[in-house]
Amino acid sequence: MGSKIEAQTLENAQRSAHNGGRFSRGYALDECKDMRLTNVAWILCAVILLASPGFAAGAANGRTLYKWVDEQGVTHYGDHIPPEYATQERHVINSQGVEINRLEAQKTPEALAAEDQKKLEAEQSKSRDRNLLNTYASVQEIERLRDQRVTLLTDQIKVTSQFLEVLNGKLKKLRVSSMHFKPYNSDPNAAAMPDQIAEDLVRVGNDIRTQEQNLREKRSEETIMSKQFASDIERFKELKGIH
Repeated sequence: MGSKIEAQTLENAQRSAHNGGRFSRGYALDECKDMRLTNVAWILCAVILLASPGFAAGAANGRTLYKWVDEQGVTHYGDHIPPEYATQERHVINSQGVEINRLEAQKTPEALAAEDQKKLEAEQSKSRDRNLLNTYASVQEIERLRDQRVTLLTDQIKVTSQFLEVLNGKLKKLRVSSMHFKPYNSDPNAAAMPDQIAEDLVRVGNDIRTQEQNLREKRSEETIMSKQFASDIERFKELKGIH
């Protein structure tokens, strides 16, 4: 009773219909260009399947059947799924012939990774909503915190910019001084550049590059922060129903 029950082909369904409705089990259901006839054949096949002694016995025993499609596009029925089709999409049918469940095909690593990323983003969104509601009581509170942090960053940017001006002034003076010495002075009698001036040129140049990088980061942080607060305010209004 555990053998596979396959859907009948349209050709056999039509032939059996002319022979008094004697359908045999174990035929495959092939594709058909005429969709209307295909639907009729499907109905006939379902009727024969439900009326078959094997299926009736299964119904009496409360047996569960499975439906799956092979690599040729042929639909099969059986009380177990062959191992080679265990990773494909399959359907579970109860003893009354009603589909009660659908088992999805095994997902690729890429699909699983995409699902995990989607779940992570959903969890992060829920966590953000909880934090917004637990942290702030009004839009004004968010705006006040935004203004405080933006002001702090603005002050840091101002200080860094001023420090850069000082460093550039030092570098300019050092370069003027270095012109009196070799290798910047072409006079054969010019003295070699003192080690202190050479070291100061290198040090000040490095300090300028470091502060320029800091300035870029602070300005980028200011832009990102402003956008984040704007997004938080908009989301808070949505959660609170504020228009």
